[in-house]
Formats: sequence, C-alpha cells, structure tokens
Amino acid sequence: MRESAFLALEDGTLFRGTSIGVKGITVGEIVFNTSMTGYQEILTDPSYKNQIITFTYPHIGNTGINNVDNESNQIQVKGIIVHNISLINSNYQNNISLSKYLKQNNIIGIMNIDTRKLTKIIRNTGTQYGCILSDSYTNIDIACKYIKDAINNPEKNIVEKISTKIIYTWTEGTKKKNITKQTKLLFHIIVYDFGLKQNILKLLVDYGCYVTVIPAETPAEQVISLNPDGILLSNGPGDPRSCINIIKNIKILLSTMIPIFGICLGHQLLAIANEAQIIKMKFGHHGSNHPVQNLKTKKVMITTQNHNFTINKNNLPKSIKITHQSLFDKTIQGIKIINKYVFGFQGHPEASPGPNDAEQIFDTFIKYIKHYKKKQYRN
Repeated sequence: MRESAFLALEDGTLFRGTSIGVKGITVGEIVFNTSMTGYQEILTDPSYKNQIITFTYPHIGNTGINNVDNESNQIQVKGIIVHNISLINSNYQNNISLSKYLKQNNIIGIMNIDTRKLTKIIRNTGTQYGCILSDSYTNIDIACKYIKDAINNPEKNIVEKISTKIIYTWTEGTKKKNITKQTKLLFHIIVYDFGLKQNILKLLVDYGCYVTVIPAETPAEQVISLNPDGILLSNGPGDPRSCINIIKNIKILLSTMIPIFGICLGHQLLAIANEAQIIKMKFGHHGSNHPVQNLKTKKVMITTQNHNFTINKNNLPKSIKITHQSLFDKTIQGIKIINKYVFGFQGHPEASPGPNDAEQIFDTFIKYIKHYKKKQYRN
C-alpha cells in the first residue's frame, strides 16, 4: 500500500496525494509540461536539472521505460508530479515500469493530485518553488524551510556541474539512417556540452558529421585550434546570464567565421554574447506542441520547448535578426547574426520527444558549413 504524500508550494498552497518513487523530501522549481508522450526523454533531459516536473497529461507511464529513449545517463529532475501512473506497461521495448524506474534513480514524487489546479496556479502566479514530502517525513514547517532556503540560495554554476568533464567523440546516429563504420562523415563539429541531449549528437551524425563533445568552459582558443567545421552550443539548465566564462568564450568564437548553431540555452547564450538581454518568463515553455513561425516563409512548425528564459525584444542589437517567433506569445524563437554563419533556435529541433518539424533547422547549419568550407578552400 502506498503512503500519503504532500506537495507544498511557495505561496502556501498545499496538495495531498499519494507517494511514488522513493520516500523522502525534495525541493525545486516547479514547471508543467504539456507533452502527451515522451516522459522518459523529459525525465532524462539535463535542461530540467533542479526542477520538479508536473505532467499535465493525466495518465503517465503506459509504455514503461526502455533502453533507447534516454537523453542522458540518469533522471535529471528533482521530483515528479502526476495525476496517475499506469499500472500496465504496453510497449515492445519496455524493460521496467516507470514506478520502479523512479525508485532505481532515487526520485521522489507524488500522484493523485489535481494537476489541472496546480497548472492553473503556475500559469496565474508564475513558476514557484515547491516541496514534496512522503507521509513519514510530513512536516509542513520543514517544507516551508526547504522552500525558503532554495529561494534564498539558488544553486549556481548548474551548467558547469552537469557538463561532461572530459572531451569525447560521438559516432552513433539515429535508427532513421543506417550509419555504419564505412559511412563517410564529412564535417567535424565541436559540441559544447551545457546539458546536452544525446539525440542532438545522433542527428548530427545522421547529417554527415563526426562530433567532438567538450566541457562547458573549454577555452575558445582550444576550440579554434581543433579546426572545426562548425560549433554547436547545446541546450542546458538554468539562467544563461550566470554563465559568465561561457559567454566570454562565445564572444571570442564570434570573432571568427566558423559557423555556430545555438540550441535553447545555447541560443540564449549566443544572444547575450551579441549584447542582447535575457529576461525570465512567467512560467516558461515546456511541451511538445508549441507552434513556431518562420518569419520569412510564414511556415509554421510544431516544436518541442523547454525553457524559462527568453531574449528581450526591446532594444535588440542591430547585429541580430529575428527569424522565428512563437505563435503562442510572440516571443523570439530564432535569430540570425548579420554577416555571420551564426544562428540560434529556441526549441529543441532534434524532437526528443516531439514532432519532427523543426529538424529542418539542422539543414541550415549544414548549409552554412558548406559555404564556410568553400570559402576556406578558395582562400
């Protein structure tokens, strides 16, 4: 029989539900995700580091957990909030139930609460810190203390902590394309790991790239010495404004003509390095159903989103051109740096999880790399 659990919010709201995962106490920033599928990719996405995820879809876990859909080597979230977890796992790839997976990874969660009410609170008041307590640990005063401490002492350098500590290469593609040892990989891409999702690497290989992944604060001079054909600034967690050393390195890289592609956090860091401002959103974008419009072609693609910060449209530097915008709230979703092979995209174009519409963004990166290599050859 499952124990009771409580969820306490920063504003004093209290929910009572049922404990899932392991027993204990966890505190973090609560965000809601509107995806109907892809919970395994979401839980293992490093962009969610230190956050508690509320799934708005009411029934989670029906396909279980498999060995191929992880975006990193562990669950990254601080906790999980759901209305209901499935008791049946119906998928040919399933290896373990979601409930057991949470316990294996020491994740604390709560179910059987009104997730619609919780989502409406976050939409109306903005993102809040919250604390989940299983019954044997129940003490609302303790929960309030945990929340207060988390607000007053936010964890710094999240990107540096979550990034790889070593340089490594990646040669595995997706199952969409048959990548073999004989496949010729044409372009050398350096990927800065700010909280990298593995499917980004797989798609780069699909597009004919051999990939070198490097730590978040690798000096720009070292990157340039590796003679890359392109540089990718990955997704990741936290406030980009705190990544001071990373921004300094990006500014140095921008003094070259090497093509640079920023995704999510990388997109925001790219904007800061070009003197744009970043602002925190009320409750961010988290889901796999977000419409984004290409301002040139007027085409709309449905994208996967996961961010709490956005580029400020006001006083945007003249060096930055807006290429894409959200059709939900008109926030900036894509930028191009004038007279450079440099651009950023706010959504997750590798579609893990989510629709494949935005994968075309990788085509732009490859096009820039080809132009860059032709100019190199002429010189």
